[in-house]
Amino acid sequence: MTISVFDLFKIGIGPSSSHTVGPMRAAFLFSARLRDSGVLHRVDSVRCELFGSLGATGHGHGSVPAVVLGLGGEQPHLVDPTTTGPVVAEVRATGALLLAGKHTVRFSPDDDVVLHRTQSLPFHSNGMVFTARDAAGDVVERREYYSVGGGFVLDEDETGRPVLREEDVPVPHPFATGDELVRIARAAGPRISDVVLANEATWRPEQETRARLLHLWAVMRECVERGADTTGVLPGGLRVRRRAAAMRTRLAEDTAARGATDAMDHVALWALAVNEENAAGGRVVTAPTNGAAGIVPAVLHYAALVVPGFSDDDVVRFLLTAGAVGMLFKQNASISGAEVGCQGEVGSACSMAAAGLAELLGGTPEQVENAAEIGIEHNLGLTCDPVGGLVQIPCIERNAVGAVKAITAARIAVRGDGTHHVSLDKAIKTMRETGADMSVKYKETARGGLALNIVEC
Repeated sequence: MTISVFDLFKIGIGPSSSHTVGPMRAAFLFSARLRDSGVLHRVDSVRCELFGSLGATGHGHGSVPAVVLGLGGEQPHLVDPTTTGPVVAEVRATGALLLAGKHTVRFSPDDDVVLHRTQSLPFHSNGMVFTARDAAGDVVERREYYSVGGGFVLDEDETGRPVLREEDVPVPHPFATGDELVRIARAAGPRISDVVLANEATWRPEQETRARLLHLWAVMRECVERGADTTGVLPGGLRVRRRAAAMRTRLAEDTAARGATDAMDHVALWALAVNEENAAGGRVVTAPTNGAAGIVPAVLHYAALVVPGFSDDDVVRFLLTAGAVGMLFKQNASISGAEVGCQGEVGSACSMAAAGLAELLGGTPEQVENAAEIGIEHNLGLTCDPVGGLVQIPCIERNAVGAVKAITAARIAVRGDGTHHVSLDKAIKTMRETGADMSVKYKETARGGLALNIVEC
């Protein structure tokens, strides 16, 4: 089944697509199920249990508030990040929740959202169980959900097959591998973005696809501006200072003094700004995850600097090409840090951004595929070891480094002829196998690596 570029790029809130966006979506789906099945009025209490990586680092990733908001009828792409704290505080203070926004039930965020730190469900490391009971304590509804990365959520009926779209409609150019994508682009393109745009036309008019992609770009720019204007300390207990605003000031001073600054300094600024916003629970675009949300916007900002006559059409082409590469990771490996480590998040984002930039720099389909391969090859084995279970150290800086790697990968690729020893498909296969071999302590559990060796302040 071909997925859409909008399955990879979603508007949500921080700090995590798998731990915040996913649980909120699952809770919303459960509450909507109760409402739509006509049993909502029977519910007296609700309980949510989080397993695996969700249970291990859910507190630092905002999973508990996300569940509360989702049960109350909020959705990640619509919720106002500035209101989430007060809403959850009111539920905690009153012990009552307006389930699905319609029916009041007994609910305590501290008691009714249970984090199982050492238990997992068999299908995926990010498992959830929601149970609704009536006043007599009898089960009204019980449902399992899985947050499988990038905000994707599967319920228990979908675990035997990859249900990623509401509509399973054949597309004109189906592809499952990088080799297929390049062949199709050569035959039907000439560009990879043309292939993806034609596929997207299966689900909506071309102008709607373009408008939605440009809206994503607007949200990315707004996120950069908020992040680059906001000072202070990030929440969570580590007392991590926000640096993007100070960096912007220093870069402006350097520009005034010398007349120019290094473009890579700005790339780092843009990536830091996004991921500081994400760590603070702000609105971001998953690209393809929240933990790696700064890389694509930073590289797209860079493209706006260096591509002659940069226009809205370039934005569309960049995101379509990046989305094509993201689809390959999603279908053939994983974009979940809890499943394969940070190589699946920062690594896939680096590969996606490198491909998008390579196309805008005039790269052939072969050169674009080469750029994507370079981007992931040099992130293979990257662990996910967030200090304190927070998406801050090393996550924020890792996006800045990943953005620079993506730019380097694209520049190397477009100066070659597209031939290379390691294909993107082989690199993705290697990433999947490496993730399978990786110890669970390096998969977003905060039980190894930096998370173990850095003393929390």
